[in-house]
Amino acid sequence: MMIWKKRLPGLGLCLAIALAAWFVVAFFPVLEVMGSAVLAILIGMVGCVVIKKKDKLKEGISYTSKKVLQYAVILLGFGLNLQEIGRVGLTSLPIILSTITTALMAAFLMSRLLRLRGKTATLIGVGSSICGGSAIAAAAPVIDADDEEIAQSISVIFLFNVLAALIFPTLGGALGLSDMGFGLFAGTAVNDTSSVTAAASTWDTLHHTGGAVLEYATIVKLTRTLAIIPITLVLALLRVRRARGEGSGESVKVSARSVFPMFILYFVLASVITTVVTAVLTGGALEGANQVFSALKTLSKFFIVMAMAAIGMNTDVVKLVRTGGRPILLGFTCWVCITLVSLGMQHLLGIW
Repeated sequence: MMIWKKRLPGLGLCLAIALAAWFVVAFFPVLEVMGSAVLAILIGMVGCVVIKKKDKLKEGISYTSKKVLQYAVILLGFGLNLQEIGRVGLTSLPIILSTITTALMAAFLMSRLLRLRGKTATLIGVGSSICGGSAIAAAAPVIDADDEEIAQSISVIFLFNVLAALIFPTLGGALGLSDMGFGLFAGTAVNDTSSVTAAASTWDTLHHTGGAVLEYATIVKLTRTLAIIPITLVLALLRVRRARGEGSGESVKVSARSVFPMFILYFVLASVITTVVTAVLTGGALEGANQVFSALKTLSKFFIVMAMAAIGMNTDVVKLVRTGGRPILLGFTCWVCITLVSLGMQHLLGIW
C-alpha cells in the first residue's frame, strides 16, 4: 500500500496530461495527424521544465513510463484478429518482410556512419519498420532504453508520420497506383497506425472508394504489427549475449528468462483470445465481444498516451534539441528506403 502512495502523485499527473492531450485531439480533428501521444510528450516536456520539485512524482512517473507502457502493448493484442490478418495479409507479406528488413539494415548502417547511440538507432529502426509508437513501446523495455531515447525516437517517427500522411496520397495518385496498390503502400510504408488511417482516408475521399482502401491498409498495417513478436524476442536474446560478452568469466550471469519480454507473451495471448472468440461467437454475442475488444484497444491507446506523458516528464528538452540532427537523418534514411522498397516490390510483383 505504501508503494502506491508514492506512485499516486506522479501517476495522477501523467493521467491528467494524458486526458488533456486525448480530449484536445478529439475536439480539434486537425491535430489527429500529430496524435495524442506526441502531444502528451510535448506537454510532459513543458512540465519537466516548469515543475522544479519532482521528488514526490518520480515513483509514479517511472511506473507509468515502464509498466503502463507494457500494459498498453498487451491490450494492443485485443485489436488483432489473426484469422483476418492471415486471410488478407498474406498478399502483403513479401512487401512487409522487405520493408522491415530494409529499415532495420538502414538503421544499423546509418547508426554506424553517424556514430549514433545504439538504443536510439534500434528504436527508430524498429519504429520505422513495424508500427511506429507501438513498436517503440514494445522494444524499449526489452533493450532497457531510457526515457530520453524513447522520446527522441517517438519524435523522429512523428515527423515522418506527418510527412507521409500529407505527401503519400498525392504521390500515389501521381504514380498511378490502384486502390489496392495504395492500400499496400500506405500499410507498408507509413510508420504509425494513425498516419496510415489518415493517408488511406484521404485517398478514399479523393478517389471516392467508399472506405475500401482504409480497411485494406489497416489490415496490412496490423499484419505488420505482428512483427513486434519476433523482433522483441531477437532483441532480448541479443541483450543476453551482449551482457554475457561484457562480463568476465562467471562474474556476470544473465539468462534469457531474466530479460524475456513476458508482456509480449501476454500480447500474443490477447491476439489468440480475440481470434478464437471472433471465430466462435455469432450474432449479438459477437457484436458484444467486438465492443469489448474495441474498448480494450482504445484503452491501449490511452495507456500509450499516459506513458508518453511520463516520458516527456523525464526528458531534457535542451539535450533533445541539441542531439536531434543525427536521429532525424537516420529516420529520414529509413523512411526513404521503406518508401522505395514498398513501391519497388509492388512493381516487381505486378500489383502497381
